[in-house]
Amino acid sequence: MDKFYITTAIDYVNGAPHIGHAYEKILTDIIARHFSQRTDNMFFLTGTDEHGIKIQKTAASKGIQPKELCDENAQKFKDAWKALDINYNKFIRTTDDYHENAVQKIFKKLVEQGDIYKHSYEGLYCTGCECFLNPKDLTEDGLCPDHLKKPEVVKEENYFFKLTKYKDAIIKHIKENPDFIVPSFRANEVLNQLEDIQDISVSRAKSNVQWGIDVLDDNEQSIYVWIDALSNYITALGYDTESVSEDFKKYWPADVQVIGKDILKFHSIYWPAFLLALDLPLPKHILAHGWITIDETKMSKSLGNVISPTSVLETFELKEPDAFRYYMATSAPCGRDGNYSDDDFKEKVNAHLANSMGNLLNRTLSMLVKYFDGVVQPKNLSLVDGAVELTKKALGTVKIVENHFNHFEVAEAAQEIIGIVDMTNKFVTDNAPWTLAKEDKMDECAQVLTTVLEVMCIISALIYPYCPNIAQSMAKQLSFDLSIKLDDLTADNIKEGKLISKEEITPVFLRVDSELADKSAKK
Repeated sequence: MDKFYITTAIDYVNGAPHIGHAYEKILTDIIARHFSQRTDNMFFLTGTDEHGIKIQKTAASKGIQPKELCDENAQKFKDAWKALDINYNKFIRTTDDYHENAVQKIFKKLVEQGDIYKHSYEGLYCTGCECFLNPKDLTEDGLCPDHLKKPEVVKEENYFFKLTKYKDAIIKHIKENPDFIVPSFRANEVLNQLEDIQDISVSRAKSNVQWGIDVLDDNEQSIYVWIDALSNYITALGYDTESVSEDFKKYWPADVQVIGKDILKFHSIYWPAFLLALDLPLPKHILAHGWITIDETKMSKSLGNVISPTSVLETFELKEPDAFRYYMATSAPCGRDGNYSDDDFKEKVNAHLANSMGNLLNRTLSMLVKYFDGVVQPKNLSLVDGAVELTKKALGTVKIVENHFNHFEVAEAAQEIIGIVDMTNKFVTDNAPWTLAKEDKMDECAQVLTTVLEVMCIISALIYPYCPNIAQSMAKQLSFDLSIKLDDLTADNIKEGKLISKEEITPVFLRVDSELADKSAKK
């Protein structure tokens, strides 16, 4: 691959991050880390959306300036992503000067070419959605279906973008590119929305909304939401209507843009229309993930079940976020809703990361020390039934995992990785190296252990995007170079000679309910 550019939605800083925000960032980070194993040119963008009426009102209620509120909450997002090992290349804030300047130029260009026009309008405005709604979109009680609040009637003169002008081109693109929207079953939903799409307001009167980017040449209007927020994906790369940066030339179009399903309309209709108006290529894929419920209940402040991104780490006293990352990434198939519960978290990470994967490496290295003083013997895998087949299966799993990631099937790829772990555990049980040692069949015993260690090198590379700290611990004990590209992986990673001593063997992941791993469970 020559490059890979991936983005998340930018989070609205009206409040602190929660587990839903964390799910998207973890999912994106795992995809980014996987593709960093396939290209040297990977760029991962995330950030915060910092303009709008909600921030203006919240800041006023706290007696502070909007920028002060943005600074405070943007840092909370940065701190959370650091705790979760979200390894982004750039964090954009829509209050960054370079972004605001570029957005003003984009807006002006669209006005000058006739794609944006001024128009008096009266409509139903949902503050939560940051957009006008059609009456037919409301519930029977006249509420916004997403926020369950009655939209306010707004009448003002705004700038409108000619969305209808690009309707046919967007429909054509979606139909001719069935993998543009992922998962594909959401494409029909978007096509239905396109049927009666209307031009959209892209500014608000300053008399109503002061906290926004000023429209050039019109000091009574603020650029509002969608041209501002969506443009971050190109302004972060240095896009400007007057010049194009090397990063923009290198990375645009985005390979995948990861968003929540609730903002799919804006990313699969509004965003392509803006790009078409700017004569820019469309992103290759829009990945719309589902929502995360808590104990099968939708998160709600009124129910008191909103979980912060780091609370799980604090509750279970986890020094590293790997277990939480793995659990969240495997909580739902591609594009579907997922669920978090403490009991399921403990059960899954203990079964997969501690009992299956971690214990497999630990006991194999322990037997290598016990029977061979930690020295890897000359390789001859043909001495053991199933050894060659297992290594071939492990290498085949690499291709299967790559294919899943090509379709952004992160949970499905993890199943394949744990599948090869389970297969390797069965190989150990079937060949019983402890019995071979008792029977003084040391050559066969050595080949069983070597086979497992070879496969564990491959597993450490595959699990790295999900569990970077666990993978690094595995690789260190295996003397394996984790920086290797996936396409360069072989079944010849373990070299003859001294590999490890007893003192160097440490569990890569302790059970969550063990005394060492989870002191809180004993309190």
